[in-house]
Amino acid sequence: MLTDASHKLIPMTDFVIEYYSNEGYADLQALGLMKNYANFLRKPLTLGMFVPVDAEGIVLKEPKNYSTWKSLGHNNEGKRSDISGSDEYMQYQKAEKNCLFAGFTIAYNGYSVVRITASYNPAVELSFNKNDLMFSAFDDIEALTGFDAVYLTPKALKVIGIKK
Repeated sequence: MLTDASHKLIPMTDFVIEYYSNEGYADLQALGLMKNYANFLRKPLTLGMFVPVDAEGIVLKEPKNYSTWKSLGHNNEGKRSDISGSDEYMQYQKAEKNCLFAGFTIAYNGYSVVRITASYNPAVELSFNKNDLMFSAFDDIEALTGFDAVYLTPKALKVIGIKK
């Protein structure tokens, strides 16, 4: 379960207030970070932000025994590809690392709709229409700030500029 509030998606106003309450002043770096976060919030939602997808945006099925494979230190680095049959694992791991939001799982994957839920809060549920490649009721990342908790991945923090 995810609980680190520093990795939680928050509205822009909260981001600015919290940042200034800790830093107390504005400099070019702080303004750049705020611009990055504002641009991040404006990004249109894609399914690959939540769950691993291939280059065409099709949901990847988690490989058999993936969690066991990933738990091995040399595999978790994402550099090992010398073992026969590891391509499927490596492709999934690469797609997983590109997700911007943590803890989402496929609740339903039908012909025209994919429904995903947050593993830490089933009330956070989103439906993705495969025909128009859009989420119903949500256009951009900022729309997700209405949920009580949506957690960011290291990739999202890097995009924002919070962590390198």
